[in-house]
Formats: sequence, structure tokens, C-alpha cells
Amino acid sequence: MRLALIPARGGSKGIPRKNIRLIAGKPLIAWTIEAALSSKLIDRCVVSTEDAEIAEVAKQFGAEVLTRPAELATDVASTDDVMQHALAAFPETSIIVLLQCTSPIRDRDLIDRAVQRFIDTDADSLATGFTCKYKEYGTKSTRRQDYAGFFYDDGNIYINKADLVRAGDRFGQRLERMEIDREQNIDIDEPFDFWLAEKILEKRANA
Repeated sequence: MRLALIPARGGSKGIPRKNIRLIAGKPLIAWTIEAALSSKLIDRCVVSTEDAEIAEVAKQFGAEVLTRPAELATDVASTDDVMQHALAAFPETSIIVLLQCTSPIRDRDLIDRAVQRFIDTDADSLATGFTCKYKEYGTKSTRRQDYAGFFYDDGNIYINKADLVRAGDRFGQRLERMEIDREQNIDIDEPFDFWLAEKILEKRANA
């Protein structure tokens, strides 16, 4: 089974109640739920949360809800632990697709393209992202266009073989990197990100 897991705790501090705050006419989490439910290669869509209000919104938009223990909803709780908790609840899972609701901008076929690429390459893990050429000021004199940079995972989609995650290995040996465009790289951490994401969602809706 291919499980889409959407972590959504209630304790956001940068933007209070971020996961259910309205953006472009819908709760933030709704954009990710709808993307998962529209996928042809996802079997189940589950929201992991400790928050009753988030759980209710998730159900309204068609997701299943997995109640997360309070100790897995703190600032220091790891994503790996949240994934392992979900896999224990859904032992039939063979592929886990982690979708963060703080990345609400996705092409309609993005999830399916990522899952298909994961399968076709027999990867242990896959992440979306972009080639990052950021440099700390004063550390390099190389021109930006001559700097190879590195792949930066943007948080939009992570795909893992479930058995590896169960064994405590998030990445495995075969890592697949999937570059996507800058609009879809948006990850909402602060009010400016929220504003920018809303403008992009509105532009896409009007197009």
C-alpha cells in the first residue's frame, strides 16, 4: 500500500494555527489533502495530528485522521518518529509519501510524477527540491554561475520505502533527487511565506 502521510500538529508558533488558517479561500491543510486525494498512485491519505480542530478540518476535506500522541507533537519531536507511528498504525504500507501542508503549491500531477519516478528508479528515498547556490558572505570568491551548488530538499514531497523507515533508516543507499520549479519550492515558515504562497495560489487559480 502507498500511504500519503500529512503531519499537522496544532502548536505552530511562527504563524499561530497555521495549518488551518485560510489561504486563497481554503484552510492551508486542504490544499495538500486535495492534492493527495487526486493522486492516482496513492492508496490512502492520512493526517497525523494531536489537535481536534485540525482533525475535524481534515475529515471535512476527505482525509483519514490518525491521532498522534502528545509527545510526538512537541517542538522537538522528529518527523521520523511521526512516520514510524503512522507505519505502526498502517502495517500494510510499503511506500510512505510524506506531504507537508506548509508546501501547498503543487502541479496537479506532481505527486504521481514523484511516485512513478521513485518506483522506476527503485529508489530507497526521494525528495523534491532545487539546486541551491547560496554561499555565506566572505567564504567563497567563486562566481555564482560557476558554483556547482548542492541539492536542497524543499519539503514538498518525501517518499520512502516503508521498511527502511521502520528500521530507522530515513534515506537508504539509493537517494533520488527531483528538481521542481521555484513556485512549488515555497515552504511556509513565516508570514511573508504565507503571503507569497497565497499570491501564487491565486495566480494559478486565475490562470
